[in-house]
Amino acid sequence: MTRKLRAAVLGATGTVGQRFIQLLEDHPWFELGAIAASGRSVGKPYRRACSWKVPEPMPEYAEDLVLGPCRPGLEVDFVFSGLPSSIAGEVESDFARAGYPVVSNSGSHRMDEDVPLLVPEINPRHLELIPLQQSRLQSSGYIVTNPNCTTIALVLALAPLHRAFGLERVSVVTMQALSGAGYPGVAGLDVADNVLPYIEGEEAKVETEPLKILGKYKDGKVDRAEFGISAQCHRVNVQDGHLEAVSASFRQRPSRSELVEALASFRSLPQELNLPSAPRRPVVCLDEPDRPQPRLDRYLEKGMATVVGRIRPCPVQDYKFDLLGHNTIRGAAGAAILNAELLLARGMLEGKQ
Repeated sequence: MTRKLRAAVLGATGTVGQRFIQLLEDHPWFELGAIAASGRSVGKPYRRACSWKVPEPMPEYAEDLVLGPCRPGLEVDFVFSGLPSSIAGEVESDFARAGYPVVSNSGSHRMDEDVPLLVPEINPRHLELIPLQQSRLQSSGYIVTNPNCTTIALVLALAPLHRAFGLERVSVVTMQALSGAGYPGVAGLDVADNVLPYIEGEEAKVETEPLKILGKYKDGKVDRAEFGISAQCHRVNVQDGHLEAVSASFRQRPSRSELVEALASFRSLPQELNLPSAPRRPVVCLDEPDRPQPRLDRYLEKGMATVVGRIRPCPVQDYKFDLLGHNTIRGAAGAAILNAELLLARGMLEGKQ
């Protein structure tokens, strides 16, 4: 590369936007070219407008950047979107129509037929949807999304199992961290000494998004995977890291050693291309009987892996196990950055035209 590509971060003051800014510091391929947020923050330097919540310190390079509005006209090559879904849909479409590649963490366009719901280790061929989307938009711009934070941790484990043994049914019960609700998020008195057994819209996402991700691209569309998923989602008093209890049935039941080998040996295109944010091991398997745990394991592979443990036979389905994913790194900003890296490696991130 002759120069780093300049990226904007939309929704820069939110918790996902903060992760983008933290993870983009010293990135070898990208640099932060602009930050944007809602009207009340426009015109303010970042350090004044942002209530920084990421555990790592605010990068010095971002402190004095001035926030602009979330509308086209930014002098950047492409856009990362950390906007809430309530406003992201129209804003991201405006940028795409104006010729910007939009790499989004928002849920607004995830299930659009011509928008890739991308996990680079699993479905890079879904990028073939982009020319169809560009034709619809009549633009060189486009939108690529990453999944919901709970989905991405789950699907990284399901993908090698589905490929090797064929999934028939999956049940998942989630214990989701507070940071997944953003800031200010869940009221302290609601979650103290408590578990909240409802997260609006979450179960529907977990039950549908994996089927698109694991679907096969054919003749200009994605044919969804055909197995059932049942999800029950809970908010728990943990800062970062979603823990998920999974039970699964297979068309061809593997031995336990075969199942562990399929997970632990999983490697794919990001590892082959040595993308900067790609985890060396997309799935990390632990043998200890009481792992994974959010506090101990969420930063394995720099927060970019799914961590699996407690793999054992299930008396109702074939096997059950627990998995953990860092919801603001691989589950959000880190996933979008890895998506952008794959787009660049594939020659699909030429910048705004």
